[in-house]
Amino acid sequence: MKPIAAPPPQAGDTPQPSLASLRDEIGRIEKRQPGPRKALSFGIPAVDAVLPGHGLARGALHEIAGGGEQAVFGAAPTSFTAGIAARLAGQVLWCMRQRDLHAPALSQAGLGPDRVIYVDAAGDQQVLQAMEEGLRCRGLGAVVGELSTLDMTASRRLQLAAADTGVMALALRRWRDARSADAYGRQPTAATTRWRVTPVPSRALPVPGVGRPVWHVELMRCRGAGARSWIMEACDASGRLDLAADLADRSPAATVPRRAAAG
Repeated sequence: MKPIAAPPPQAGDTPQPSLASLRDEIGRIEKRQPGPRKALSFGIPAVDAVLPGHGLARGALHEIAGGGEQAVFGAAPTSFTAGIAARLAGQVLWCMRQRDLHAPALSQAGLGPDRVIYVDAAGDQQVLQAMEEGLRCRGLGAVVGELSTLDMTASRRLQLAAADTGVMALALRRWRDARSADAYGRQPTAATTRWRVTPVPSRALPVPGVGRPVWHVELMRCRGAGARSWIMEACDASGRLDLAADLADRSPAATVPRRAAAG
């Protein structure tokens, strides 16, 4: 008995793709999809162990503020932010709302002037717009924005924009007075992590002089982890932090100045 031959294709029939061509097309699509992004490690086991992925998530929004007077002046949280940006590859877009950013201080935290693109914005709305535009550029390492207000809608937009390109978004919160910063920990946000950085007395040197700055670093909120805090030595010239060994056993109440603790 002769096998029945398949009928020839008729005019107007759409040719069906072969299984091999379908696999090839799926492979091309998968190659265009971003793979898992390795988190940015702090290089401190006690800190990295707390964070999901053992570091700061890339392609995500992170909030950073100062406690007490640092909520206004912002030197400590700015250096903390610069240290994070310094450890990322690529240029950093820094959206300023106040013209008091000190480039040599950024360099001390590892972020040289040749790596920073400055945007001088008139207010929070312009900062948010510049951040969103910057986050669309995959070639940037990070986008930093100085903000006094950041509601849920705006933070969600930044989070989505960062997730789309893999660029880290850093919201550096600054207020006109310390009272305005009181609600920082209670405000809803779409940020992946929320930090507060407050200076504390540095360790004494064997000779007269100023020691390496020391901070009380609080992880106030983190998706998938609980709140924690550490006493750390400030960023070095490569942007890296370190635990302050001689202060590690002291409680935050003993190290944070009375005025700063109110932040």
